[in-house]
Amino acid sequence: MKSAVKVFLVFLVILVTQACKEKKNSTEDHQSKTPQEVTAKDILGNPNYLAISYGGYRAISRDVQPTLDELKEDMRLLSAMGIKVVRTYNVQLQQASNLLKAIREMKEEDPNFEMYVMLGAWIDCKNAWTDKEPDHHVESEQNEAEIGRAVALANAYPDIVKIIAVGNEAMVKWATSYYVQPSVILKWVNHLQGLKKEGKLPESLWITSSDDFASWGGGDPEYHTQDLEALIKAVDYISMHTYAYHNTHYNPEFWGVPEDEENLVDIAKIEGAMLRAKSFAMSQYEAVTQHMKSLGVDKPVHIGETGWATVSNGQYGPKGSKATDEFKEALYHKHMREWTNKAGISCFYFEAFNEKWKDAHNKQGSENHFGLFTLEGQAKYALWDLVDQGVFDGLTRNGNPITKTYNGDLEALMADVLVPPLKREQAVSQ
Repeated sequence: MKSAVKVFLVFLVILVTQACKEKKNSTEDHQSKTPQEVTAKDILGNPNYLAISYGGYRAISRDVQPTLDELKEDMRLLSAMGIKVVRTYNVQLQQASNLLKAIREMKEEDPNFEMYVMLGAWIDCKNAWTDKEPDHHVESEQNEAEIGRAVALANAYPDIVKIIAVGNEAMVKWATSYYVQPSVILKWVNHLQGLKKEGKLPESLWITSSDDFASWGGGDPEYHTQDLEALIKAVDYISMHTYAYHNTHYNPEFWGVPEDEENLVDIAKIEGAMLRAKSFAMSQYEAVTQHMKSLGVDKPVHIGETGWATVSNGQYGPKGSKATDEFKEALYHKHMREWTNKAGISCFYFEAFNEKWKDAHNKQGSENHFGLFTLEGQAKYALWDLVDQGVFDGLTRNGNPITKTYNGDLEALMADVLVPPLKREQAVSQ
């Protein structure tokens, strides 16, 4: 009898142990499907966390802010594309704070929903955007409040805000309306890093500034200052911008069709030019990286902005560099994603949706047409394959189902595609 009881007890222990194992495995399986707390270090450079620059403005002026429902509509579209990190530009207006609120509500509705934010704090010089002469050696009185708002939002949404960027193209000297000296950016980066050390910001929050490759020392030596060196050492990573698109006009050496390609068919000439555009971007990335390393610094370098417009009646259109159309945008987007994903570089592609406020007086201005989607929600050629795959089924923008531009007619699209100028013709015109 005692032996029977003993056998029964052993059997009971085995059953309980097995049940505990099954419960543990079930919990682990559930947890593996639920987004875990991640940090900027986990996100940046991870191809599973594709990044994009985001502005949800639909009107001719930013006086009309996107609604919570509109922001959610956009986030669903971006999530369907595999985007998990969006970059914003300022916290003066309501879009950024409302976006964070929208994402939190979406996470509450669906615990598996993932979207993180690189929160931009806009930095200006004194008299920026006024009728007075900008003073590039004195910062705007508004900067302190802008940084304060960014800090408050980062603390209110630590599960969403993973990066704060101090300024956007705020140091590059062609930003004549508002640029500041590196000392101003350094001041605020050090301020935020100090708050982290004091426990007044999440320790895992990364601080950077998002600026042109030249501002980070990858171009003209005039940017190689002690303050820039100190800034490079102060940020958690470098967020650099590179625009081969703009350089098809300002620095077109790489863009023109070389003599040994003149006999190729037009499509091959275009494809060759877009491969050179990718190489141009890669060379600017490498220049920034090399400058950083020359200072004895070794930290991540990611791309805060790069993109390609699809409409231009100016310098990049038919009467200019002939760089602008949906076919070239699609090639550039593909090349940049493939390169950066393979290299472990985050690329905040510019941008998700067209915005018409950027060049409010010129509907055909290139700045209004960098989106992968049109304002109405049509997917440009870069995204046609995703439409075919059904990833946008049931999703809308402004209430419109997601359809292809040109009604999906590739022949009609290609009729608007221009071949880059011959290199020898460029030399004559210059």
